[in-house]
Amino acid sequence: MLLGLTLAVAATALVFAGYGRHEIAPRTAAPARDCAPAPAAVRGGGPVLSAAGGRLRSTHLPARTVALTYDGGPDPAWTPRLLDVLAAHHARATFFLTGADAAAHPDLVRRIRDEGHQIGSHTYTDADLAQAGPARARLELALTQNALAGTAGLGTRLLRLPHTASVGTLCAAEWDAGRRAVDAGYVLVAADAPERALARGAIRQYTGSPAAVDATERLLAHPPAGKLTFTTVGAGLGLTDAAYPVGGANRAKGTAVVGAQAVSRFFADAMTWLMVAAGVVTLARLVLLFTVARVHVRRVRGGRRRGAHRPPPLTDPVTVIVPAYNEEAGIEATLRSLLASTHPYVQIVVVDDGSTDRTFELAEAVRAEDPRVMVVRQPNAGKAAALNTGLSWAEFDIVVMIDGDTVFEPDAIRRLIQPLADPRVGAVSGNTKVGNRQGVLGRWQHLEYVIGFNLDRRMFDVLQCMPTVPGAIGAFRRQALAEAGGVSEDTLAEDTDLTMALCRAGWRVVYEESAIAWTEAPATVRQLWKQRYRWCYGTLQAMWKHRRALVERGAGGRFGRRGLTYLAVFQTLLPLLAPLVDVFAVYGLLFQGAGQALGVWLGFTAVQVAGAVYALRLDREKFEPLWTLPLQIVVYRQLMYLVVVQSVVTALLGSRLRWHRMQRTGSATDALRRQPA
Repeated sequence: MLLGLTLAVAATALVFAGYGRHEIAPRTAAPARDCAPAPAAVRGGGPVLSAAGGRLRSTHLPARTVALTYDGGPDPAWTPRLLDVLAAHHARATFFLTGADAAAHPDLVRRIRDEGHQIGSHTYTDADLAQAGPARARLELALTQNALAGTAGLGTRLLRLPHTASVGTLCAAEWDAGRRAVDAGYVLVAADAPERALARGAIRQYTGSPAAVDATERLLAHPPAGKLTFTTVGAGLGLTDAAYPVGGANRAKGTAVVGAQAVSRFFADAMTWLMVAAGVVTLARLVLLFTVARVHVRRVRGGRRRGAHRPPPLTDPVTVIVPAYNEEAGIEATLRSLLASTHPYVQIVVVDDGSTDRTFELAEAVRAEDPRVMVVRQPNAGKAAALNTGLSWAEFDIVVMIDGDTVFEPDAIRRLIQPLADPRVGAVSGNTKVGNRQGVLGRWQHLEYVIGFNLDRRMFDVLQCMPTVPGAIGAFRRQALAEAGGVSEDTLAEDTDLTMALCRAGWRVVYEESAIAWTEAPATVRQLWKQRYRWCYGTLQAMWKHRRALVERGAGGRFGRRGLTYLAVFQTLLPLLAPLVDVFAVYGLLFQGAGQALGVWLGFTAVQVAGAVYALRLDREKFEPLWTLPLQIVVYRQLMYLVVVQSVVTALLGSRLRWHRMQRTGSATDALRRQPA
């Protein structure tokens, strides 16, 4: 609800800003008129039209009286110069202002008023009222009155129709719009025909521009008809109420409109810069990921070169802890994949955390076949408690922690523990792959694991700031676990919490891409939402718990300033802003040029595809899922952004999120069995 309200407010602000900037209902040049001419009485009368006693009244200015009128603005470039010229010659003029520009430059509106000039309406957006319907025309005029009330405390009866000149050139459609305004109480001010002599009195019309400033200077310095009186339209015709002060509710409403436009313009400008910044930061992140991934590849290949110095293979016995809660769909396949390991000796400790299905019975059946399996049963206490129980039964100094649905490659354990030959390494992250990737949702998650998670882990490895050893496959030095106090139950992301604690304690955490385990990804959007909601909320908890790493020295500070900052920017801040950016992108697509917006999107997608090709190649994966990537950007990524938004809102409200466990179906195991050998 809060997100929906925020997006609605953002959309409203963009629409209001776009309307005032002519992005919605854009300003266009007046088309050539092919409509019938206005009535002869209008075309042959004076340039000022008003209603008196229900009848139309047409008026000329007195002889040798000139009303200088300027259309548009106020503009910070030409309006001050024009006011200076008028002041130098002690002349007064009438400014027909557009409401949007008046709201944007209130100081200039007040200067026009304070220097004795008159203010009229030129509509809010310089709209051609002959093309606009009655409702749009009323909106244009009302918004202009509000803008003038909010900036100068004035209302006006004077109106000049945009894109018109003298009454002699009015067509029927323009007169219809003008007649509606006259009937509403406005005084319609056109200009005298150019051939009308100034000595007879005239209304001169200028479109606000630097050229108008020069023309005004020439006219005032050297009037062609000798001494003339330069005045305002209202003063020249004796209209005492042409412009009038307003107060009370009208001024308050005007102030609100002006403030709303200011906020809307600021928001639109901020969103423009935000999109630019987000694009630059995202591109920089991709460049960083691919560059560091290349460094990681060189390190791995360099360590495997023939003749390169390598320590002897680590063959120490390993304890594998398998926490299991209602994992009957996959527990047997998990245990048999572990028993098929090529590592010399593996102790397997299954901790049944109060399962209500056949998890315990299936695990016991495997234990009966192989004594390396131990099954421990406890009341349901959560995954962290189950892992700690498993640690208490572990016999060896190297501990591998996995999920109850994970299927290991035969050489995964052997490859996973090799980095522990370095005494500085306290934990190793393996390479988790999605097993059930047949549908579109499965392919999206497969791409996310390969492009996102694994590229990130390569970068974290090189920068020595790994924030998470995934619960699906991770190896730990028992000494490091003891120094961290075991697996904490403070957060819902116990794997992230534990990894951060190890980094702050000075242990290195590395990534071993060749250690592969297969996991079952959520098969429905509902399950995916629950899983990612828990992951994201738990990560936020862990980041907050370890926030002091930002100011620590040594390994802890390196992790905090690199790892925590990265998580805060790319996994929290940008996703929080993404819905607003999406609203702005849709706005730009609709109103700011579809070609440009589409070009930016295609360019961004091309970069993503290039990165995906590289990431898939690094992981030795097929390119077939790439066809789903554009749709993933449009749909799946937005879903992940909303998960982050909900998680942050939950955290800010202080709500306690309960454990959300995914319903397993065994589809990952079935998919692996169907794959060709």
